[in-house]
Amino acid sequence: MATADQLRALIESHGEGDDDRFYSVALQVAAQAARSGHGRIARELRDLVDQHKVNRGTPGGRPVPLAQPRGELAGLLTVTYPKVRLDSMALDEATRGRLYRVVREQVARGQLREHGFAPQRRLLLVGPPGTGKTMTASALAGELALPLFTVLFDGLISKFLGETAAKLRMVFEAVTQVRGVYLFDEFDALGGERSAANDVGEIRRVLNAFLQFLEQDHSDSVIVAATNHPDLLDRALFRRFDVLIPYALPDGVVAERIMRARLSSLDAHAVDWSSARRAAAGLSHAEITRACEDAAKQAILDGSASVSGEALVTALDQSRAARGG
Repeated sequence: MATADQLRALIESHGEGDDDRFYSVALQVAAQAARSGHGRIARELRDLVDQHKVNRGTPGGRPVPLAQPRGELAGLLTVTYPKVRLDSMALDEATRGRLYRVVREQVARGQLREHGFAPQRRLLLVGPPGTGKTMTASALAGELALPLFTVLFDGLISKFLGETAAKLRMVFEAVTQVRGVYLFDEFDALGGERSAANDVGEIRRVLNAFLQFLEQDHSDSVIVAATNHPDLLDRALFRRFDVLIPYALPDGVVAERIMRARLSSLDAHAVDWSSARRAAAGLSHAEITRACEDAAKQAILDGSASVSGEALVTALDQSRAARGG
């Protein structure tokens, strides 16, 4: 059932001690067995992988290896191991529900595939800056206990003909070999409209390559693309993603949730939350968080463990003024 390439990858990953790659390839073999009608073998392979993944994290098991990009990949990807979870994010209930659905499908991906269904794993996040898109990728990695790989566009984009597409191929090979959450932030830099007037042939070829790689990728990794400018994206991209999740500026309820959470280590009983909500209207998650931090630090510098409502409103107003709003 396993192909020659898969057997080679299994041997190489075992010899290098790269457990994540070894298990990823083993799961590919299981998926191939399921597609070929060998459901029992596929289940046994997945159960073995899950069992050994659990064992290696127990006191008597093997240590969990850190997936570090090597060689040329080191200039294309950075890796972190987020601890943030979705329940720590201030999101509207619709967005939160859609993200938890992604997590549930990922956890049950083997069961879904046994019945011929693919889990949601290619996400396009769109919305204004500072609304939580990048943090969402971290939270998904935290929920799934996976490494977060962030694609470095300054290393990916090259002026030399064909080089960017070759580097992009390396990234998607990593997507297949090491299961993780792969973040393409500021995605419009790569996925711009192919018919744009200022487009050049190389960018058009890169986008075509991305579409092809995305279409051919059937790994267990989660791909997250985030953009502040969905209007700049090529239309062909939208149908390549499993789910599009819009992000908006927080409403009053979400804004208060953000402020209460960020000020939770101090006494905020003096804050008039209705005034604070009004002052926060139109600000992003990031701007509200920054204002709360400014107000909290000012209280600490003044020798107080209490944040005043006036100081918080002032910080929110200053945050708005800083962006010219």
